[in-house]
Amino acid sequence: MRAGRRAPASESKSSWSASSGARLAQGQDLEPLGYNNAMPSIGRLVLAAFAMAFGCGAYIYLTLPDVRPLRTQNPSSTAFMELRASQARQRGQEPKRVQHWASYARMSYHLKDAVRVAEDGLFWTHDGVDYQQVKESIEVNLERREFARGASTITQQLAKNLFLSPSKNPIRKMRELLIARRLEAELTKQRILELYLNVIEWGDGIYGAEAAARKYFGKRAGELNAEESAMLAAVIINPRVLDAGHPTAKLRRRQRMILARMGWVAPPPVLPEPSGPPAIAPVEPLPSVPVVGPPVQLPGQVLPAAPKPSGRQPGPGPSLP
Repeated sequence: MRAGRRAPASESKSSWSASSGARLAQGQDLEPLGYNNAMPSIGRLVLAAFAMAFGCGAYIYLTLPDVRPLRTQNPSSTAFMELRASQARQRGQEPKRVQHWASYARMSYHLKDAVRVAEDGLFWTHDGVDYQQVKESIEVNLERREFARGASTITQQLAKNLFLSPSKNPIRKMRELLIARRLEAELTKQRILELYLNVIEWGDGIYGAEAAARKYFGKRAGELNAEESAMLAAVIINPRVLDAGHPTAKLRRRQRMILARMGWVAPPPVLPEPSGPPAIAPVEPLPSVPVVGPPVQLPGQVLPAAPKPSGRQPGPGPSLP
């Protein structure tokens, strides 16, 4: 045999079989090459991934904004307003902003119902997240292999408008969900809808229902009828493209769809906000109970001496015969 000639495959196979048989005879397991070395690496990767996920979740939670001031304070600006102003400056334009705040009670009932129909049919009953819509959106997006449908409720849209950006990355979406749950926990449904109707876009530089009603219909938000309210609600889906003052045929079809579904759900009654702290009923004192018998002496306690009887004591009675 020449030097360097490789052994036939049959010889290599027989030698491997012999060594394997010897190992099996000795009770040793046949393990894949590098198995023992791979397990610690996989464990470290799992721990690292868990630590990164925990750290990311903790950072998201700890950096959430405090929404409690929104109970009584109207926001002076929003993240979306600042974004639009920055985009205008980049184009060399002066930022435009027209906004007139209107309270919940001063807005048309038709407008509030139309916006609920167009954006969040279960607004009065969910806790900030419509899980059925989320499930359906995931199925549609997976089927089309793109982000074709969203499932944001009015509360989630408010969270995005107030504090976040329009990006669609998962971290931003997670923050939106958590902020929405905080809004639902700290604010009433009426307050959430009031904030939403006052800060969302209704055109280039038009923010809130009051400014939109004045621009497109020449009246206040509380004076809008059903048709005008449905038109404004139909624009919310893309307010920088759709124009309520010059509606297209597609926009009018959407308006008719909203009109057909309005009036099916009645909003809950508006509860007046308490003007002060809740009244506390006075606590009545417990009735006194007379003590019968000698006092009980506790360990280490010195009882005062019993008072001496005063006056004449009766003598012994007559003896019995």
